[in-house]
Amino acid sequence: MKNKFSKQWRKSSQPRKQRKYAANAPIHIKRKLLSVNLSKELRKKFNRRNIPVRKGDTVKIMRGKFDGKTGKVIEINVKNSKIMIEGIQVKKQDGSKVNAPMRTSNLQITELNTDDKKRIKQKTEEKKSESKNKTEEKK
Repeated sequence: MKNKFSKQWRKSSQPRKQRKYAANAPIHIKRKLLSVNLSKELRKKFNRRNIPVRKGDTVKIMRGKFDGKTGKVIEINVKNSKIMIEGIQVKKQDGSKVNAPMRTSNLQITELNTDDKKRIKQKTEEKKSESKNKTEEKK
């Protein structure tokens, strides 16, 4: 039986291969693909462009039907790469309301969930060491 996922795959400019990689990726790699852009203030503070989203983060919707609205992340579906946000609901045919699934590419984190101190500390230390290495290489 042939494996569906190759660890040797690096990148491709072809969207079909990018989609195939994401679809067949194991769940621990799909989790990293659920990264969301940070707001400008958070980018300056943590020296990062994006970070994997977590339950409790406050996000702003940048695209689609609900653009401009903000809310807390209440559920993350790693298998389907979808995120549910508090207060963002759609009406079903029978009249009931359900949470609308959102894609991470259409979101921006405005406030991080700081329950886990390691999450932020680890990320900032990595970036600081990378920036120090770059400046040393330039000299």
